[in-house]
Amino acid sequence: MPRQLGSAERIKMQNKGFTLIELLVVIGIVAILSTIVLVAINPARQFATARDTARRNDLYQILNAVHQYAVDNRGIYPSQIQTGNWIDIGSGGLNMAADLVPTYIPAIPIDPQSGDAALTGYVLAREADGRLNATAANAEITIPLTITR
Repeated sequence: MPRQLGSAERIKMQNKGFTLIELLVVIGIVAILSTIVLVAINPARQFATARDTARRNDLYQILNAVHQYAVDNRGIYPSQIQTGNWIDIGSGGLNMAADLVPTYIPAIPIDPQSGDAALTGYVLAREADGRLNATAANAEITIPLTITR
C-alpha cells in the first residue's frame, strides 16, 4: 500500500515553479545585459562615425585637389579662394568645379546627409599665412571637423 504524504511533503511537491524573486532577478539580469549590449553596439553612433569618416575623406580630397591645382599654376590658388572668407565649396557659394573637375578631382564632394550639390556642407578658407582650412559644417561626432594644410 502506498505511503500517505504529510501536508509539508504535499506542499513541497505542488511548488515546483519559480518564485517571484527568482523571476525578478532573471528579468533584471536580462535587462542589464541588453542595456550593455545596446550601448556597446549603438548603431546611431556607428552610422554617425561612418558619416564623419566620409566627411574627413572628402575634406582631404578637396584640399589635395586645390594643392594640385596650385602646383600646376605656379603656387597660385583658384581665384575664388580669398583670405579670411569661409565660403561653401558648392555651386551656391565657391563654385570650384570649373577649376578642379575633372582634372584634379572627379566631382565636388557632397555631405553624406545633405545630398544638395548647391550647398555641399564643406567650407574652405585661406588664412593670412597661406594655409587652407577645409571644414565640414555638418559634422556629428568630431566637432569641428577641420583639416588645415
